[in-house]
Amino acid sequence: MNFIVLDLEWNQGYGSHTGKKPALTFEIIEIGAVKLSDKGQELEHFQAFVYPKVYDRMHYMTKEVTGLTIKELRRKGKPFRAVMEDFLSWCGEDYRFCTWGDMDLTELQKNCDYYNMRGLFDKPLYYYDLQKLFSLQYEDGKSRRNLKSAVEFFRLPERRAFHGAYSDACYTAEVFKKLDMERFGRFISVDYHVLPASKEEEIRLNFGTYAKYISREFPAKELALMDRGVTATTCYICGRKLRKKVRWFTNNGKQFYAASLCPEHGWLKGKIRIKKGSKGGVFVVKTEKLVEESVIEGIWQKQKELRKRRRRLRAAEKKKQE
Repeated sequence: MNFIVLDLEWNQGYGSHTGKKPALTFEIIEIGAVKLSDKGQELEHFQAFVYPKVYDRMHYMTKEVTGLTIKELRRKGKPFRAVMEDFLSWCGEDYRFCTWGDMDLTELQKNCDYYNMRGLFDKPLYYYDLQKLFSLQYEDGKSRRNLKSAVEFFRLPERRAFHGAYSDACYTAEVFKKLDMERFGRFISVDYHVLPASKEEEIRLNFGTYAKYISREFPAKELALMDRGVTATTCYICGRKLRKKVRWFTNNGKQFYAASLCPEHGWLKGKIRIKKGSKGGVFVVKTEKLVEESVIEGIWQKQKELRKRRRRLRAAEKKKQE
């Protein structure tokens, strides 16, 4: 399997204040990529500019960051469909995308959707988020530094300007070579643009140190939280179904927490994130992780504070009505 280290640049419109929802929020204007072997050797490079169709004016931020102009894109660029055909042909048959961050593949697919070029990618679409892998290997696993900062971390030579799709793909490929993929390559990412279509297609991943579940899309949050697959807690080491010691609760309606106890492996922290789906509904990303009891005590405390706050609010509302 080869690795396709991908980076994109895109333009956006000015007219959001009019209240009209654009058919395409971000229009891709450049695709840059580096093809690496499974040993990390550079095989080929790809660069293409896209002839603009949706936006005929360059957003000031895009122009400032990339230095590109609409006139230049019209001179250098090809229609998006032609660029995508060239790009996918260049990628070959057996490959996995690598990106810096989690936006590029989603925006690439949205542009494909706009031009009715659906079904071009695997489902689910697995990829490596090198920004996340860098953090897992060299930092705390949670922080996300920008590409330039990672290049400076390794003291790599800066031969090109940043913020061009091709130049950033080249820099990202250099960072990729510094990562221990044998150790951290198991931390695969999933792009959420095309969600599981049914319960049978729902995604369950076990990374050894935590587990992730990605649901199908539900019409509403309330229906998602009634689904047993969403709310169940399971020890990802032994597969045992666990009873919750702290039932799912939330303080913002978007993130929910729970705690369970595996008699063999200890305390398990559950976290549910509610995300907007592409069809107007919601889907769930649930993570479960074995943690120290002190972490569970923090969850208990958070739940107690939330209950106290709700009691105070109810008492204040009752007093106001009297």
